[in-house]
Amino acid sequence: MSGFETPASHGDVSSFDDYPVHQAAEMVRHVVSSDRNFYDRYYFNCHANDGEAFLIFGLGQYPNLAVTDAFALLVTGNTHRVVRASRELGDRMDTSVGPLSVEVVKPLRELRIACQPRNDDERAHGLSFDLHWTGSIPAYEEPRQFQRMHGRPVFDTMRLAQTGRWSGHIELDGRRFEVTPERWWGTRDRSWGVRPVGEPEPPGIRTEGQMQGFWNYVPMQFEDHSILYMVNEHDDGTRVIEEATRIWSDPAREPEHLGRPEHDAVLTPGTRYVSGSTLRFPEALGGGFEIEVEPLLDAWLLLGTGYGIEEDWRFGMYQGPGEVVQVVDIDYERDSDRLFGLVDQVGRFTQAGGDRDGAVGFGLHEFFFVDTFSRYGLQGWDPTVASQWADD
Repeated sequence: MSGFETPASHGDVSSFDDYPVHQAAEMVRHVVSSDRNFYDRYYFNCHANDGEAFLIFGLGQYPNLAVTDAFALLVTGNTHRVVRASRELGDRMDTSVGPLSVEVVKPLRELRIACQPRNDDERAHGLSFDLHWTGSIPAYEEPRQFQRMHGRPVFDTMRLAQTGRWSGHIELDGRRFEVTPERWWGTRDRSWGVRPVGEPEPPGIRTEGQMQGFWNYVPMQFEDHSILYMVNEHDDGTRVIEEATRIWSDPAREPEHLGRPEHDAVLTPGTRYVSGSTLRFPEALGGGFEIEVEPLLDAWLLLGTGYGIEEDWRFGMYQGPGEVVQVVDIDYERDSDRLFGLVDQVGRFTQAGGDRDGAVGFGLHEFFFVDTFSRYGLQGWDPTVASQWADD
């Protein structure tokens, strides 16, 4: 949180140790797992429902690497501006890194994210925001993700997800966006556990192929409910994880599991870019239905944020003893040869069939194809060939 003051203490005592939250005979500063890849992080997105702008924010702590870092990405038109920051991890109750911060106002209901302006020094970045989140649905426990490769767990994570609405403002280089809950919606998640972070580990059999096939994550928000859809499907049809649940805005109504979801993505010929999609829920109680996905704005999430393709900045990577703040500027038209991998899209979602036939919602459509996925004609890959990802 912005303005956090570390209280005086001795040893490894920190602020959270004053709360009854311990789950082991350890200070909160020390996690039970000794895996270097243990992490604990926030993810938020905030989008105008007409696709005018798309803000993505993340902040993570990596206790076994003694690092905390954060990023904010704003996309509007072809402009892709990232502000990212890193420092050594101290008191884990301090959820601020450089100009970026998260504050829990009311747990599981209201939060605040901010980026303090810096326009007059060598670390000027031109991006600032102060945004208040209010959940539209109760926070929902998503399926645990566990994947073992060659005897070693490479993914062992828990997540909660929630859709919601935003108020506040965003500024970029003097242009101001007034953010109101009628027009600016979004999704957040909290995840923690083990997944690859930090500097690359020494090469070897255990470091290869951590994700395969088709990753598709789609939390969508309608007026009185949200649908959480998630699939990681391998080329042979095996699903490592899947989810399809309707969650009502009314907390008195129980979530509805929608059965096994199906996908029918439309790819731009010769690329791995999804230009549209149909999500199907044939096993839903009360009758099957479809959701038509219309992308409104793309955010190429791997560029500058820390998700893993840049050798000098990855989540959990040690950047030095002091606070480090950097800016990354990309123009999607000028830098089309850099567009790669994981894409977060602002999406418009229209239901056909079922008891909400014709309902229109908005939210996130996230996708990534890794290596071969024969169903959509994708054979092998070369991540260095930009034309595989987007049509110039």
